[in-house]
Amino acid sequence: MENLLSEFPHRKALEQWFRENGTGSIRDVNAHIHSPYSFSAFNDLRQAFEMARNEGVRVLGINDFNTTEGYAEFNSLSSEYRIFPLFNIEFMGLMKEEQQKGIRINDPNNPGRIYFSGKGLDFPVNIQAEEAEKLHGVVEKSHLQVRAMIGKLNRYLEGIDGGLKLDFKEVQRYYAKNMVRERHIALALRVMIFERFETPAERTGFLKQLYGNHDPAADINNNAEVENEIRGRLLKSGGVAFVEEDPGAFLDMEEIISIITGAGGIPCYPVLLDDPRGQFTEFEADMQSLCGKLRSLNVSCIELIPGRNDHGILKRFVKYFTGMGFVVLLGTEHNTPSLEPMKVSARGGVPIDDELSLAAYNGACVIAAHQYLRVKGDGTGYSPKGEAGKDKDLKAGLEELGKAVIERYLI
Repeated sequence: MENLLSEFPHRKALEQWFRENGTGSIRDVNAHIHSPYSFSAFNDLRQAFEMARNEGVRVLGINDFNTTEGYAEFNSLSSEYRIFPLFNIEFMGLMKEEQQKGIRINDPNNPGRIYFSGKGLDFPVNIQAEEAEKLHGVVEKSHLQVRAMIGKLNRYLEGIDGGLKLDFKEVQRYYAKNMVRERHIALALRVMIFERFETPAERTGFLKQLYGNHDPAADINNNAEVENEIRGRLLKSGGVAFVEEDPGAFLDMEEIISIITGAGGIPCYPVLLDDPRGQFTEFEADMQSLCGKLRSLNVSCIELIPGRNDHGILKRFVKYFTGMGFVVLLGTEHNTPSLEPMKVSARGGVPIDDELSLAAYNGACVIAAHQYLRVKGDGTGYSPKGEAGKDKDLKAGLEELGKAVIERYLI
């Protein structure tokens, strides 16, 4: 599990090398993808790297839920493909005060629920025993929920077709690396149905039965659409196999940030931003207010998934937060069955413009510099001060160092 950055020259020599050899190119970045180690659109991690190389993405960030299991393979493939790796993680947390007030954060359907990322964790991974135990507990509680869902689904299936039955261990073995999520259930059930029924008409007929005599809306020839519909109709709230999540499966913000910083990472808030109707959650509705809330948590890094946002709204938002000294990252997520392009674009496939590309690259350079400094022992890396002016100065210095780190890696 060697980290190539350990072999790099120390900072002054590296920066001198970059002044003499750097290209000044703005590299395409995708700072947030999920891998098969949680759930993703990819058959395996190599597929993600093949797509990234073919589309010109030169910086790639793994961002799985509650696990760093994919880091070793991700590191190996990064070296093989010469694509710079960002080592990230994601959690689902709960802000109880916001929940009680009915305030939605970055989950549009669940008040108080918060998705939160850590960026630039140490590799090799260094998570202390107490923190690792917390992560293990979260996964175990999540698995209890998944097992209960499979049980309810099997009882429902028995009344329709007694020959169809899911088994947690088999779902885990054939469709997951370790952690099993509800999307794995939908995938396994779709495969089982399609193996039992060969023609589109037969499959459609069975799905209609499965949905309580309601016609399926998904294109029967589109596996991703079918799996999303199975999940939405059967496994989500109101569905026959829905099981309420155990509150113990959600960490509070203090615990999440402690795990991230203890593992050498940078706390990062994933911004939902606008939906297709141009609406925002209560937590994100005002940029200045959001900025203040994040600074109160000592968070100076944000990320967005532009594919769900209007380009104009996205650009105004990024401009404001970069101006306030925040590190800004962009990614695609790939946390659904749909295999979308790896190159980041805004809603409707609109390409992001040069200004957004630069902001995304600069953000990735900060994370790259942070990872380098942690490996080399040349300081703590990116430690925001919580003040716009100081954060901008700190960020600017790390952007320049990060460019040198990335270019050296790519040669």
